Amino acid sequence: MSASYSNVKIFMKYLIILGLLLSSCSAHYHVMRAMKKGYTCGSESDTIRITSIDSIPYVLNDSIYFERVLIQKDTIVRYKRSFVPKTRFQTRIEYKLKRDTLKMIEKVEVVKWKTAKRESAKPNILLLVLGFVIGMFTTYLLRNFKTIL
Repeated sequence: MSASYSNVKIFMKYLIILGLLLSSCSAHYHVMRAMKKGYTCGSESDTIRITSIDSIPYVLNDSIYFERVLIQKDTIVRYKRSFVPKTRFQTRIEYKLKRDTLKMIEKVEVVKWKTAKRESAKPNILLLVLGFVIGMFTTYLLRNFKTIL
């Protein structure tokens, strides 16, 4: 009795696997879902024109002459081009990269502006002379009019 019971268990396992395979979704289902989300698959073609020069001999008054003839051949090349829309994760990463790039450009511009400001800054000699004169004037006042203060 145990041998038939194990055969039934194996048969049930195969039956469950077969049921899962038959009830799974098809490729058509996935293509239709992708088309709903923005997938496009179109065939495009290009025409290539090949021009060649041929020579045709002909005889005129015991002489052989060659006439040049242009021959054009058209070849049509077809290829499929598909567009797969980006996922939310891909667009999020793309925007994050753009944001980080803009921040880096902004930092570089600030550093450039600060270095340019430092290089172009000249010491103001007039301000230095004015400070010196004010200092001398206050020392003069403190020495001579100390009793009044």
